[in-house]
Amino acid sequence: MKILIAEDEPISRHLVEKFLVQWGYEVVAVQDGEEAWWVLQKEDAPRLAILDWMMPGKDGVEICREVRKRVGDPYTYILLLTAKTQKTDVVEGMEAGADDYLTKPFDPDELRVRLRAGRRILDLQEHLLSMREAIRFPATHDFLTGLWNREAILGMVRQKLGRGQPDGTPVGIVLVDLDYFKVINNNYGPQAGDAVLREAARRIRSQVRLYDSVGRCGGAEFLVVVPGCYLSEIVQEAEKICAAVNGEAMDVLGRPISVTASVGVATTEECRNRDPDSLLRAADAAVRRAKDAGRNCVLAATAADLEEVAAK
Repeated sequence: MKILIAEDEPISRHLVEKFLVQWGYEVVAVQDGEEAWWVLQKEDAPRLAILDWMMPGKDGVEICREVRKRVGDPYTYILLLTAKTQKTDVVEGMEAGADDYLTKPFDPDELRVRLRAGRRILDLQEHLLSMREAIRFPATHDFLTGLWNREAILGMVRQKLGRGQPDGTPVGIVLVDLDYFKVINNNYGPQAGDAVLREAARRIRSQVRLYDSVGRCGGAEFLVVVPGCYLSEIVQEAEKICAAVNGEAMDVLGRPISVTASVGVATTEECRNRDPDSLLRAADAAVRRAKDAGRNCVLAATAADLEEVAAK
């Protein structure tokens, strides 16, 4: 485990560092409060910190207050090292956000025990966060493919449409429907169908940008939310997705199966009615036309599609 030591007195700092290294800790040692605060703001900041109360720049209590102002970051366990022994001083340090304190000159065995207690608390927090994520994942993700489930991906469409893009660019969706999926299920069995869905999900995800969202709408339909692109750009992305699905035959349970997809695209650039249902119905209308046109192609929602949607 990585530990930060912030102590301006060199002898004391080296002494603490020596003990920590002996006990198997990875040590980051600094000599003033400003440097300590800089280290604690880094992405890979130590989760456990030993801060001297009195330091140049920011003192230990100031750093405690700054750390506790942050929301959403992994918890940092803070142990204050101080020569102050008055009860009011101890209360001030704990109220500022310190988890524990140790008075100077410190006893190495006492320091070791207090650090062990801090590690137990951090380990417990990690366990609780893992449990929370394990509970949350099935509620928002499709069990078979690992993509966002229907409720989650439709929620993202609503969120993007409601908030809009900061630069005024449209929000688009790409609806991907695997062709003849029922035939695959009937001919090869449901296990093969599941394998096809998993591989299709992997191929779709490999073609989208980091900030696009991909979900499974149910059956053999996938939905990609594409913010910040105009229609021509979204069509290009949809064509890459279509080509990826229809790439090499999928190795399904030891046999090659060729799979294609019909893809529909709709954006707020054309669909002025910015409610999610209208956008989805427009993309679905484009998918139906792609099926009628021979499948394995990408079509964007047309004025006729949008008029049909508006009339419903």
